[in-house]
Amino acid sequence: MAGKVGKKSFTTGLLTCAGGLCRVSFAAMSPDSGRERLSLAEEAAHRARNIAARLRDAGHEALWAGGAVRDMLLGRPCSDIDIATSARPEEVVALFKRTATVGAHFGVVIVVEEGVPFEVATFRTDGLYLDGRRPEEIRFATAKEDALRRDFTINGMFYDPFEERVIDYVEGKTDLKAGVVRAIGDPAARFSEDKLRLLRCIRFAAMLGFKVESATWKAVKELASEIHAVSAERIREELDRMISSPTRLQALDLLDAAGLLQEVLPEVAALKGCQQPPQFHPEGDVFVHTRLMLSMLADDASPTLCWAVLLHDIGKPPTAKIDEDGRIRFNGHDAVGAQMTEQILRRLRFPNVFIERVVEAVAMHMMFKDVANMRISKLRRFMARPGFEEELELHRVDCLSSHGLLDNHKFLLAKEREFASEPLLPPPLIRGSDLIALGWKPGPMLGKALEAAQNARLEGLVSTREEALAYVKKVFGAPTQTPESSMMSDKEFCVEGMTSPCSPRGIT
Repeated sequence: MAGKVGKKSFTTGLLTCAGGLCRVSFAAMSPDSGRERLSLAEEAAHRARNIAARLRDAGHEALWAGGAVRDMLLGRPCSDIDIATSARPEEVVALFKRTATVGAHFGVVIVVEEGVPFEVATFRTDGLYLDGRRPEEIRFATAKEDALRRDFTINGMFYDPFEERVIDYVEGKTDLKAGVVRAIGDPAARFSEDKLRLLRCIRFAAMLGFKVESATWKAVKELASEIHAVSAERIREELDRMISSPTRLQALDLLDAAGLLQEVLPEVAALKGCQQPPQFHPEGDVFVHTRLMLSMLADDASPTLCWAVLLHDIGKPPTAKIDEDGRIRFNGHDAVGAQMTEQILRRLRFPNVFIERVVEAVAMHMMFKDVANMRISKLRRFMARPGFEEELELHRVDCLSSHGLLDNHKFLLAKEREFASEPLLPPPLIRGSDLIALGWKPGPMLGKALEAAQNARLEGLVSTREEALAYVKKVFGAPTQTPESSMMSDKEFCVEGMTSPCSPRGIT
């Protein structure tokens, strides 16, 4: 029999529940116009109901399942609705025009309704899980048997969109009300079936602000070392959802307490106990510092920024040294950390573009301390990089979580306003063809001359093509001269051309 809601009436999210029935409100009234409008979640509900209706009309049982039911009961937005049915995969395929059978051997068919894909799964029970990832076989079954094979009680409920009632064989509503993540049945058995559930348990607890039930928590800690049975891609997906979410700090702490952080991100676990110089880091060790930074990020911070913050100081433990004055130093930790970051993200199978952005943020995060002394040309190039805005935010929370000084951050904000009237990197005034026409030979020196002309433009020394050509001639001499012998020295170059603090080329 279906579980009952309690006799008290209550309203939560999209559902109004009373006397065992929970009714969904599919439409919301706009306070401005009074017109009915559909949100993304309500559009998904409308399409999911259409799919279930077609299955019902063909004589099959059809229910909404899992996380969608949980989120509706909690009043959380839900645009991803899965459908569970008594129809076999071949029967589902026969009923709908657009389907994909990529998971049909597990009873799952993708149905496309109004251009949106929905997962339609046949009620089933699972056979043995020999690899800790997927069952060796399945057997089609009843709704109750299907509920009992699922991971957590809060994910094991169904919703009948026609009778408008929640069907609960696993006491999911009770745990939802109590704020508890509890494995269905024997926790050790559930986690042994699919080791990814260890990470999913952490994610749900962090995301919802729930406690993990004691027996479930005990099993997570005992089986943490077995997470390596799961593919790197699946681990990455769960970690990314945790680190990129507003509850990233809670997830990190739960991963640490469960022993999973040491297994999936041992480099981050190694930050604990890595002491820092108190005059610059009164907050504590590197792990404490990293936690503070994560807590300061906006809820909608990008995944690349979140990972860059998490990994920005992982080069500190292997570079930690105490100098002759007794001060703790981490010389080169930015470069070492960038190498480690690349290794970690490749291990987790992140896309190359993602890896490059995060690695650059880690590699460059110490450069911000020098921005006030950069030549204008170098500063503009530094600020024109695609990841600069995220790195600027990393720098802000890095400062706020340690010494609290934001001088360089304010300097860069002022420079952004100062440079706003034109592109940070305007098009070059001259090109290689211009110099070749004057007798230059293609080669490395031609490239240096073009770079010098562009630097001069960025410094405000030249603004026209003619001025740029004259500048090249002044610095490099006539093209018939030996370029090396005609170039100004670094000292002469600075004295001749710079109107801002300058240092020898290649040093800043």
